[in-house]
Amino acid sequence: MQTISYITKKGQEISTVFEDLAQLRITVFHDFPYLYEGTVAYEMEYLKIYSEAERAFLFAVYDGSKMVGATTCIPLADESPEVRLPFEKAGFDIDTIFYFGESILLKDYRGLGLGHRFFHERETYARSFGTYKTTCFCAVDRGENHPLQPKDYRSNDAFWIKRGYRKETSLQSTFEWPDINESISTPKTMIYWKRDL
Repeated sequence: MQTISYITKKGQEISTVFEDLAQLRITVFHDFPYLYEGTVAYEMEYLKIYSEAERAFLFAVYDGSKMVGATTCIPLADESPEVRLPFEKAGFDIDTIFYFGESILLKDYRGLGLGHRFFHERETYARSFGTYKTTCFCAVDRGENHPLQPKDYRSNDAFWIKRGYRKETSLQSTFEWPDINESISTPKTMIYWKRDL
């Protein structure tokens, strides 16, 4: 672990590590439950939203020159319409909510406390503005007994609950991406988790 280092980037600065973040997202999200068949070109377009938001934040872990973990967050008001929609429909003041994006680690770096560090960094950053009351994120719902679910799969639900988050099944979005071995995007149900800051 002597080669481990940490970086933080905000707003436009995040674009300087887009390629590293894109590769990491493709690698980690390839596994269940996301089963994501990603491309760097798509990722680079998707990630632009972070460089366009002044208050967007990234915390990343490097082992030498390789990004091995990363997490992002952004004011919900700066997110895409499909992310904002369930909160707007439910009557939330989206200007008081901070949205947490990915929290991803390569397998060899899990179990070292970095997952907790990711939440701590994002929650501390959101609190620093003094105007945000809630943090939230979403996770894909693959249902029960998905054919590609590994036998040793363990969801993150217990970890998220321990961090103070509550699953809000009334708050849902639909995202589309191609599953592994597929060439076309198909809709996926995303369910939100949230907590008060």
